[in-house]
Amino acid sequence: MEKSQKMPEVVEAENETPAEIQITAEQPLREAKEHDLEILPPPPKQKISGPHELADYQNRKRNEFEDNIRKNRMVISNWVKYAQWEETQNQLPRARSIYERALDVDHRNITLWLKYVEMEMFNRQVDHARNLWERAITIFPHVSQFWYKYTSMEEMLENTAAARHIFERWMDCKPDEQAWQTYINFELRYQELDRARQIYERFVMVHPDVKNWIQYARFEASNGFIQGARSVYERAVTFYGDQVIDEKLYLAFARFEQSQREHERARAIDKYLIDHRRNMQSVHDS
Repeated sequence: MEKSQKMPEVVEAENETPAEIQITAEQPLREAKEHDLEILPPPPKQKISGPHELADYQNRKRNEFEDNIRKNRMVISNWVKYAQWEETQNQLPRARSIYERALDVDHRNITLWLKYVEMEMFNRQVDHARNLWERAITIFPHVSQFWYKYTSMEEMLENTAAARHIFERWMDCKPDEQAWQTYINFELRYQELDRARQIYERFVMVHPDVKNWIQYARFEASNGFIQGARSVYERAVTFYGDQVIDEKLYLAFARFEQSQREHERARAIDKYLIDHRRNMQSVHDS
C-alpha cells in the first residue's frame, strides 16, 4: 500500500486557466502542513459530555448548514464549509456526499474539485483521490493544475511509473511549454536522460520555437552529448530553412562550436549569418 503521509493543500483557482507556477514534488509536503491552519467553523462553546449531546450538536449544525444551502445553493463556499465541518467530525462519507451534491450544482467549479480531492489526500484516501483526479482531468483536460497535482501526488507516493503514465496522457493533450518542461524535469530527477531526450524530441515538434531547440541542444551539451548537441543545432537550422533565419539560433550554434574549440565551424556559422544580413539589407534597400 502507498506510504502514509500528509497530503497537500490546494491553491484556490477561479477559472480554468493553467497554473502559472510549476508545482514541484516538494511543494505538496509544505502545503500539507498548512492544511491544519485552515479556518473552519469554531467548535461549540458548550462542553459535550456524551453521545446524545454530541448527536444533538451535530444535528443542529447540520440543520444550520442545510438552511444556508437552501437559501442560496449556488454559493459554493457554503457547501465547502459544510463538507469541511463534517471532515472535522470524522464523517468522511457525509463530507463526500456534500461535495458530490455541490458538484451536481456546479461541476465546472475548479475550486470545488480541488477542495474535494484535498480532503481525500489529506485523510490518506489515495484511491478516492485518484478517482477524483481521473474524473477531473476527463472533464477538464486542459486545466494544468489538475495534472500538476495528480502527478505530484503519485511522485510523492513514490509511484514513479504511475506518475510517468499520467504525464504521457497529459502530453497527448499538447499542453503549454511549462507542462513539457515539468515532465522533462521529472525524468531528470531520476537521471533518465534517454527519456528526457525523447520528451524533448516531441516537445520541439509541438512547440517549435527557437528557444526550445536551443534548450534541447544545451541539454545535450550539458550532459556530455556533444555530437547530440551539434545534431540538434543542425536539425534546427534545417527545420527553419533559409526562409527563416533566426539570429538567436545561429549565435547559440556558433557559441557552442567555440566552446568545443571548433573555430572553423564557428566562423562558418558567423559568416553565413553575416551574409544573410547583407542579403536582407540589399533586398530592403532595393
